[in-house]
Amino acid sequence: MRILTGIQPSGKLHWGNYFGAMKSMFDLQEKGENFMFIANYHAMTTVRDGKALREATKEVALDYLACGLDPDKTVMYRQSDVPEVQELAWYLSCLTPMGLLERCHSYKDKMAHGFEATHGLFAYPVLMAADILIMQSDLVPVGKDQKQHLEVTRDLCQKFNNAYGEIFKMPDAYIPETVATIPGTDGQKMSKSYHNTIELFDVSAKKKIMGIVTDSTPMEEPKEPEGNSIYEMYKLFATPEEVAEMAAAFRAGGYGYGTAKKALLQAYHRLFDPFKEKRDELAKDPDALEDILKAGAARARAAAAPLMEKVRKAVGL
Repeated sequence: MRILTGIQPSGKLHWGNYFGAMKSMFDLQEKGENFMFIANYHAMTTVRDGKALREATKEVALDYLACGLDPDKTVMYRQSDVPEVQELAWYLSCLTPMGLLERCHSYKDKMAHGFEATHGLFAYPVLMAADILIMQSDLVPVGKDQKQHLEVTRDLCQKFNNAYGEIFKMPDAYIPETVATIPGTDGQKMSKSYHNTIELFDVSAKKKIMGIVTDSTPMEEPKEPEGNSIYEMYKLFATPEEVAEMAAAFRAGGYGYGTAKKALLQAYHRLFDPFKEKRDELAKDPDALEDILKAGAARARAAAAPLMEKVRKAVGL
């Protein structure tokens, strides 16, 4: 079973990235042939600074290695190091109905939040389909907000196979049922687009956690924990026993949001401080990091090459 994951280097990775995608990918390293790419082509839809993009790409690689990616078990590569992806994206574009892309919720959501209406942003799902199909992926871990894009990939897979013969595998989405949408500091979904994130190794984590938006319920009054941003975040870090204890404290009354935020901060440090130590060590050897990325790209291109020969022949090139 081949498993593919991608992540955009469009900013520093945050809790939503870790619990929404990274952690499940690390768990799947033992269950199949893993590929993970840093989607620097995709990031160009929002990042217009070349130096910043290169730096962010390296930062993402360091974050993944520090938090649990094993390069012996997972092929990690830069998207741009596999140029066949862009070639395949064009072939798929020639089969993609405009209406299919016009129905995509992610594009509409970004327009509603003031993003520039570019072709790259509009055609994002086609490039994502190329990323997935070129590696003959069986399983694609995605967040709930990306499920529709995976459905677009499946549609394009079927369209291509119907037109040119059975060449691509039909990929399936993997959405961990235990992971809900990660709330941000303002109560919305945690997203770089909404500027409400807490980064994995955030020097201002304490300030951001203590500044999480809450309601005005007095400390002495009982509070329902479910749906409360602090409690929902705490569930990601804490043990079941600790979660039950916080829930009981909220419901009993006399338990303030400030105390809950301090418990969340402590749980955050317990998990991420060891990762930070490892990351600091990895950052001391940039040549070793580059070697990992180049080796991953070579393996990814070797996996893509036989398929692309079939594709070119099928389309008449």
